[in-house]
Amino acid sequence: MLKTIIALLTTLATTLCLAAALDINQATEAELDSIKGIGPGTSSKIMEERKKGKFKDWADFVSRVKGIGDKKATQFSEQGVTVNGALFKAAKPAPSAPVRKAL
Repeated sequence: MLKTIIALLTTLATTLCLAAALDINQATEAELDSIKGIGPGTSSKIMEERKKGKFKDWADFVSRVKGIGDKKATQFSEQGVTVNGALFKAAKPAPSAPVRKAL
């Protein structure tokens, strides 16, 4: 009995992990709608842009889909969404110049 429960839990955990990873280039409109932050309007925009060609990378995705920026891309990536298997990596902010104190 214990072995059966362990096997079921392992199968469930594996299924959940696989379901969490979702590639923008392969997702259906319904799968896109299931992502927090993507509603019917955004999923339609994604599907329309995908008809023109697959997204090459996150930069291509962000530039082609109106309303998607680094903040949303980060949010989607944290939910397991990928573009060509890659998670979003936000650009690092440019280092600021050191502040000089007035004498």
